[in-house]
Amino acid sequence: MVTAESQEMPLSIGEVSQRTGLSPHALRLYEREGLLVGTIQRTASGRRRYGAADVDWLLICVKLRRSGMPLADLKRFAELVRRGPGNETERLQLLDSHQRRVEAQIQALEDCRSLIAWKVGVYAEHLARGEADGLWDPTVPSSAPADRQAPMRPRPNP
Repeated sequence: MVTAESQEMPLSIGEVSQRTGLSPHALRLYEREGLLVGTIQRTASGRRRYGAADVDWLLICVKLRRSGMPLADLKRFAELVRRGPGNETERLQLLDSHQRRVEAQIQALEDCRSLIAWKVGVYAEHLARGEADGLWDPTVPSSAPADRQAPMRPRPNP
């Protein structure tokens, strides 16, 4: 968050690195690739000096990247933000598209978590009863109960 105190204190690349989790190398890359929305100020000796708004934007970038937004989309989003008002519909489309991808990833992970939780329950139940011999044993014929069979190969999606 931008506070009056933080607006007065320009930050070094090291300080911004600590606050955002981005390495100084990544911060330079973001600047070079046009991923920042403002111009990074420089000292007389050429050292970068970041403001609080730069840090806030970088924290948004970190979340978007961590959620899987491609660099090209992030670059386009930064470009639109830099241009200012008038392109909100395009920004919304970019973010909406990314949100749908993230929601699909979350659903896929929920499906995986559900399967894992079921298998944990099966194993825990068998171990608690002392019946773990042969559990998921690929040498057991396929007529054995499903939890004792070898895993089936996934079918390709049509």
